[in-house]
Amino acid sequence: MSETNQPHLEAPCTFILVRHGETASNVTNTFRGRTDVPLNEAGRAQAEALAKRIASEWQPNALYTSPVYRAIQTALTIGKHSGLAVTPYPGIIDIDFGAWTGLPFDEVKRRWPDELDLWIRHPGQTRIPGGEMLVDMRIRAQQSLRELAKRHTGQTIVLVGHTVINRVIIMEAMDIPDDHFWYIGQDTCALNLIRAEVNGNYSLLLLNDTCHLLSNTHKTR
Repeated sequence: MSETNQPHLEAPCTFILVRHGETASNVTNTFRGRTDVPLNEAGRAQAEALAKRIASEWQPNALYTSPVYRAIQTALTIGKHSGLAVTPYPGIIDIDFGAWTGLPFDEVKRRWPDELDLWIRHPGQTRIPGGEMLVDMRIRAQQSLRELAKRHTGQTIVLVGHTVINRVIIMEAMDIPDDHFWYIGQDTCALNLIRAEVNGNYSLLLLNDTCHLLSNTHKTR
């Protein structure tokens, strides 16, 4: 990421980037993408724990969410505890998994073995059948970070996203190559902290932080 084309801010903007809570599709290892699956019981408990932590440690000024239902549910819980209205923001919607959407991992492996193998080994080079490439997502991640940092200079805002878009946002902020996608952890209801600096660069302050979920006995996915 070059500093040259980055907007210079009057004051840093801090992003609290979180992933939505657990769903049944997380448990069954299904390609969710933009399908509107709801949080399960564990996911709702995760969202409560996350929301309480955000309210106790920060005073966010705005709350944006992917327009997908599981993210909206998580955002509504955060908004309830922080006294914020929820604003859907299409720039942080989940990946379009195209023909894989809604299918279990094993079925995708049977029907598209070569494409799935490439997605696992070289995600940055993979064109999902009928779907997006990471480079496509990276463009909208870049645009979203720039637009929101400029809109909320000097403020702290919450972004509720998904494992794929969150990883892409982090890769864009830290100038990490697309093929390192799998090296970034994003558990359900994990919290990341990214600061947009006044010089147009970004600082990663927290990554995949789930300490607010330590009292839960379930495994996050």
